Amino acid sequence: MTAFGYFLSCEEFTPAQLVDQARWAERAGFTRLAISDHYHPWNDEQGNSPFVWGVIGALSQVSALPVTTLVTCPTVRLHPAVTAQAAATADVQLSGGLRLGVGTGEALNEHVLGDRWPPFEQRAEMLEEAVAVMRELFTGTQVSHRGAHYTVENARLYTAPEAGRPPVYVSAFGAKAAERAAGFADGLVTMSPDTDLIGRYRAAGGRGPVLGGVKVCWSTDRARAVKTAHRLWPSELLPGELAQVLPTPAHFEQATELVTEELIEQAVTCGDDPAEHLERLRGYQRAGFDEVYVGQIGDEQEGFFEFYRERILPHLG
Repeated sequence: MTAFGYFLSCEEFTPAQLVDQARWAERAGFTRLAISDHYHPWNDEQGNSPFVWGVIGALSQVSALPVTTLVTCPTVRLHPAVTAQAAATADVQLSGGLRLGVGTGEALNEHVLGDRWPPFEQRAEMLEEAVAVMRELFTGTQVSHRGAHYTVENARLYTAPEAGRPPVYVSAFGAKAAERAAGFADGLVTMSPDTDLIGRYRAAGGRGPVLGGVKVCWSTDRARAVKTAHRLWPSELLPGELAQVLPTPAHFEQATELVTEELIEQAVTCGDDPAEHLERLRGYQRAGFDEVYVGQIGDEQEGFFEFYRERILPHLG
């Protein structure tokens, strides 16, 4: 059975707003939380980007729901040894409730220290090595490592998670990436209900849950919802590898000038028709997703949570 969680967008909301949303999500009947990790928002309209590990610490004090990073990049901006310490602390704060979703990242976030942005093949190698380093550190033993991309000397996590935690879910958006992830992931993260991609992951030996996410824009005024989604999240419709290689919010704003409100209306579930929201989420159920995280675009958050509590979540069993 597919479990449904709420997606907390660090790009769009302040830490205090994210904490409020976590409370509302739990009361509405969502059974888990996911949270994005960005240094920059996708565009200036979104206007936020708090440090995800600080926000997760706050979430642990107001909600009993497990939290998944969707996703963090442990390869460039943060060394895997530092990411491991952050994740271990978060897992302890969440009483074992952290699920570490990781990916190869975007230049938008990872170039900020002036490091070269590598091509995908190198980023994929870096991610696989980073995951191996973090898993070794999660054991709480002293670790020294000299690999192709990372060096760790005499590092030990004294505040370590319990054995086997946290699981590491790997993001993949193409068949090649999914097959590679199958070799070292505890689960797969992919945003669209692509049954072929999931099949390729499983056929390559991939195990564990499949996680996805979808953004909606609930409002009693459909036209207003379309405008809100278009203003805040036109980047959702960018094709190919643009999301991985554009370096600044200004570049994303330039690229999304071609995204019209009509395209948003076709691609994003907007308004308050329960049938449309249910059909979007059932598409993930049919594709075999184990967990789906729904994010509400814009500031009509309380109305969204009431709508999902009454009209959507009870009908997704």
